[in-house]
Amino acid sequence: TEYSRVILALTAIGRDPANVAGYNLLTPLGDFEKTIWQGLNGPIWALIALDSGSYDIPKNPAAKTQATRQLYINEILNNQLADGGPDMTAMALQALAKYQDQKSVQSATDKALTWLSKAQDSKGGYASWGTTNVESVAQVVVALCELGISLDDSRFVKSGHTLTENLLSFRQSNGG
Repeated sequence: TEYSRVILALTAIGRDPANVAGYNLLTPLGDFEKTIWQGLNGPIWALIALDSGSYDIPKNPAAKTQATRQLYINEILNNQLADGGPDMTAMALQALAKYQDQKSVQSATDKALTWLSKAQDSKGGYASWGTTNVESVAQVVVALCELGISLDDSRFVKSGHTLTENLLSFRQSNGG
């Protein structure tokens, strides 16, 4: 994810990740095996980074397998678990949001949204590893926004508590 993070940062500040001191930071994302070696975070963040600027995947002559967006999509779909945790599920949804025209992606999205709705606690938030935290709810908020789903969607209101309300419950008295 190192290249993906830098690509996202450069894109956010209006810089070209294809030309950083003469180096194309997109090229490593053209190597499928090296991008997925660390697990599901690799293809998720590669898609998010590539789509952040609608970048083409450059040819990577050193790659055993030249990556494509479809290979990354398939890798994410093939690794969907029944209960992948709120953070990973939401990040996968962020990566797949732009590919809802594919029936398999739409089906996986529907399953993931159903699971996220069921996993949400009565205060409108989520727990990872048994601990309620702001990071998990934030990832779900970003995923729903990417998918164009209202944060007030009835599937994500529990005991009258919304995602937004839960997110704001982590605000500190100093505004942090």
